[in-house]
Formats: sequence, structure tokens, C-alpha cells
Amino acid sequence: MSLLVVGLSHRSAPVSVLERASLAADAKVKLLHDTLAAEPAAEAAVLATCNRIELYADVDKFHAGVAELSTLLAQHSGVALEELTPYLYVHYEDRAVHHLFSVACGLDSMVVGEGQILGQIKDALALGQELHTAGRLINDLFQQALRVGKRAHSETGIDRAGQSLVTFGLEQLAVRVPVEEWAAGKRALVIGAGSMSSLAAATLARVGVAEVVVANRTAERAERLAEILVASGTGVAASAIAMSGVADELARVDVVVSCTGATGLVLTGDDVAAALEAGPAGAVPYPPFHRSPELRPGPDAGAAPLPGAGPRTPAPQTPAGLDMDAELVARLAVLAAGGRRIADAGAVRSKVVVEERDGCPVGLEALASDPGRTADGRAALAGVDAGSLELHGTWADQGEAAAQRQQPRKGVRNQVDAQPVRLALLDLAMPRDIDAAVHRIPGVRLVDIESLAEASADAPMAADVDAVRAIVAAEVAAFGAAQRAAHITPTVVALRAMAAEVVAMEVARLDGRVPDLDERQRAEVTQTVRRVVDKLLHAPTVRVKQLASEPGGAGYAEALRELFDLDPQTVASVSRADEADKNHDSGRAS
Repeated sequence: MSLLVVGLSHRSAPVSVLERASLAADAKVKLLHDTLAAEPAAEAAVLATCNRIELYADVDKFHAGVAELSTLLAQHSGVALEELTPYLYVHYEDRAVHHLFSVACGLDSMVVGEGQILGQIKDALALGQELHTAGRLINDLFQQALRVGKRAHSETGIDRAGQSLVTFGLEQLAVRVPVEEWAAGKRALVIGAGSMSSLAAATLARVGVAEVVVANRTAERAERLAEILVASGTGVAASAIAMSGVADELARVDVVVSCTGATGLVLTGDDVAAALEAGPAGAVPYPPFHRSPELRPGPDAGAAPLPGAGPRTPAPQTPAGLDMDAELVARLAVLAAGGRRIADAGAVRSKVVVEERDGCPVGLEALASDPGRTADGRAALAGVDAGSLELHGTWADQGEAAAQRQQPRKGVRNQVDAQPVRLALLDLAMPRDIDAAVHRIPGVRLVDIESLAEASADAPMAADVDAVRAIVAAEVAAFGAAQRAAHITPTVVALRAMAAEVVAMEVARLDGRVPDLDERQRAEVTQTVRRVVDKLLHAPTVRVKQLASEPGGAGYAEALRELFDLDPQTVASVSRADEADKNHDSGRAS
């Protein structure tokens, strides 16, 4: 086994890099085809989610494999290799297996213990099987990862250590209020009808929102999701609209969850500002957002007060010639009248400035600042030994989160002021669907992937995580032993086939020399010779399988071939037949 994984995730790269490095569906297909066309790779799979992009491959050369996979990731993600390299991590053989099993259990997720990743691993395997890029190793690895993930969720309380990204996001929007209490009676808009959006819609229905409206580019999928919600028994009202109706719907909903595959913004700051200004009768008088000139409201524009609120406070007139933004004066006056602050009014999302962390232990972080060192990208990795790349991967995996934990963080739960929230936005897309600038609009609370990463870094770890880690360690050892044992099986089969051929030749030779043997006597002689051969081969073949399953046991197969002068072509033909049977039996990801 020469399993190699090269990737980047929310642990090693900032959100801005992950956004730019995201892979569309057609890019995944092209990446897998190009990986197999590359010389070092025999099979491959790509795991691409909102928070990670990882390329798995069975390679015959470590350094060539790292260089090729890194270059391919850069080519298909659209981020230059010299910029991408400092954020890449590399895992090889057993460490690569350990990494995927940890990912499958939710240990490497933004929200520890979330189960959404299992579906994404299943999809990655299904794509590899469909494109015939997943061979025996990738099939075994991903199938086992699914089993390990299911085992972790069924045998431990890892689900209590975290929850789905949707639930965690809603908790951040609720801010110190139980989600069920916060959601009761609200109207929600879900943009998208894929797996994450469907999960969001189901979660909103479960926590008690009164109405869910689904918008999607494919009307049939939106309508189907709405039908499922109505039939769910939660009592939620659900309907579907076209994407063209999103702007109108924004004015009447309280919560928006967006997760689409769009490459551009789905909701801009102007869209959200316009929805607040044209909100339902009785809305709070939110000051107008500074929008683009063509969309700026007229002098009488503004929103009506919420039910029970007092009359609107008129904005003061700015004296002519005063060097001050008229909109800013109006916002200050309205907020001052309500005893509220202007800074970050109602906003959740924040930027955290992190002090520069200690450098990479092998100096690879310098590649980003010195493009000349990278040439065509391959020179950056040439000559770097496996241990150094492993160290760089560990540094990239852990350094970013550790550095952020040392800083005082303005968590989403701490940024609460008196400004009422008119519209709560949850952006689960990567790249983002909602303009990050909307957090500056009074009355808007935005939670996105970046703010979720900041909040989850401080989340307490449950004791069950240790139990899951023990499961992962045991499963990695068992998987490695099984793979090493499987590696010697074709040699053992070829040895037994050679022995059977020798028995057949000697029995035929005996028939020529003693033709008077009757059928019973000939059968007894044949059976006796076979028993002798089986007894002679039994102990060596059992022992060699045991030895081969241990770390460093790969050389026993070669020794067996040399000792018994086995034909390499015979061993190879057994391997091909075994792999064909394995692929046929594995079928689709389950």
C-alpha cells in the first residue's frame, strides 16, 4: 500500500483561500481523470466539501506523487501552487488512513462529531467508482472509513461533542437563547435544495419555525423539498418559489439559510438593505444602508415600525455645506433616539487579527513569499523528505487553530447589543453566498463559515472524543494489517497453484510407470501426495501471512517468490483476478 493524501482544510487554510480553492462538480471529474493520467498514480478519489479539499491516490513514488498531486490541485482549484503550498498537508500510508478515519468520525470537522461528512465521503467514493478511478485500495479505504464513522457514532457519545453545522449555526444566531425558543413562530427562507440545504430546512422545521420557503434554480427540487417538509409531521407550512422571487421574500422572512453551488454572491448587501427598507408594515425604522448610487433610496425611503413600536423618529436635516455624510447623520440620530450604539449594531460576524505564529519547522512557509523558489511548482517539493513533509502537514493542520486560540476572540455569543435583529442570515456555502458586508447593516445578524470556525475553536470537547480516537487507532492498525496480508495473498495462491501442478505431474508420471493401478488405488495415492504437500506448505504460508501483516512485512512476499522461484506473471495474474473480484463485489458505496 502506498496511499498518499494531499489537501487543505479549515484547519490549515484561511476561509479566503478555501473559497478560491473550491471545486465544482466538473472540476472534480477532470481532476480525477488527470490524476490517473499522471505517472505516479494508479487510482484516486477526491473529497471536496465546504471545509476541505483532499486528493487521495495510490502512488508508486512518494516525492513524485506529492509534486504531481499538489500541482493538479493548484491547476484545478484555480489557486497558484506557490500560494497554495503553505496551506497544504501531506499524509502517507498509515497516517493517511488515520486521517481519513478521523475525518469520517467527525474528529476533523469544524463542529466536532457532526455526521454530515459521512454522506460526503460516500459521495466521493461513488464518484470514484462511477469514473473507474477507485481501485481496490481506494474502495477498501473509503468503505472502511464509512464503517468506522458509523461505529464511532453508534458506540460512543461523539454526537454529544458537537452537532451538525446547521444546528451549530442556528445556535450562534440565537445567541444565549435556546434555539427552539428563538425559532418559534419565525418565517424562514432556505436558498438551495441540495443535501445541506435540505438538512437546514428539516432542522428549521424540527426546532419550530412556523413557515419555510424554499428557493432553488430547479423548481422541481424546491417543490419536492417543500412537500417533504409538509409531510414531516412537524406542522410547518412549506412552499417553493423561483430564485427570481428571493428579493421579495427577503422582506417578509426572519431567517435566511443559504447553501448553493453558485460561484458568485446570491445575496448582496444591496439586496438585504432593500429588503429591510421595504420590510413588512410595523418593522423597526432601520437606518438605510449606504448602497450603490443607482439603488440608493429616496428621501422618504425607510421601513415602517414593528408592531408596538413608537412612531418613526424623523431624521434631522443636515445643514447645507456641512462636511458630513447625510446618511451617517440620519443613522446616528435614529440610534441615539433609541439609546443604541452605531458600532456593529446587531452584527455577529467579526474579523480576528492573529499574531504571526512560529514558522514551519521545515521552512516550507517561505514558499508563499518567494515565488521564484517554486519554478513550475515541482521544485518547491523536490528533495524534501517524507518526514519533513509530515512535519509541515502537522504544523499546517494545528498551527492556525492554536494561534487563534491564543487571541481574545469576539465570539458570536459575545457580540450582542441592544439593536433588535430584523433579519438573521446563515451562510453555509463555500464560496460564500451572502456578501460579508451585510454584517454592517443595522438589524442584520450574519453567521457564515468563518464566524463558525472562530466559535467552534472555543467549543468544549466531550470525553467521548477519546473513545473515538481509540476506535480510530484500532481500526487503522487492523486496516494496515489486512492490506499487508492481502498483498502477500497472490504470492501464496501462486505457490499453492505451483504445488498442485507438481502433484498432477507426478501422479501422471506414476500412471505411466505403474499402469496396473486400479481407480481406487490411483485416488488413494493422489490424495496421499496432496496431503503431504498441504502439510508441508501449511505452517510456512500461515506464518508468512502473519509476518506480512506486521509493519515492515512487505518484503516477505518477495522472499517467498525468490525461494520458490515463482513466475512473476503468475503472481500478477492472481492479483488482477483478485482485484476484479473485489471491485465487482464492492459495487456502489453503501
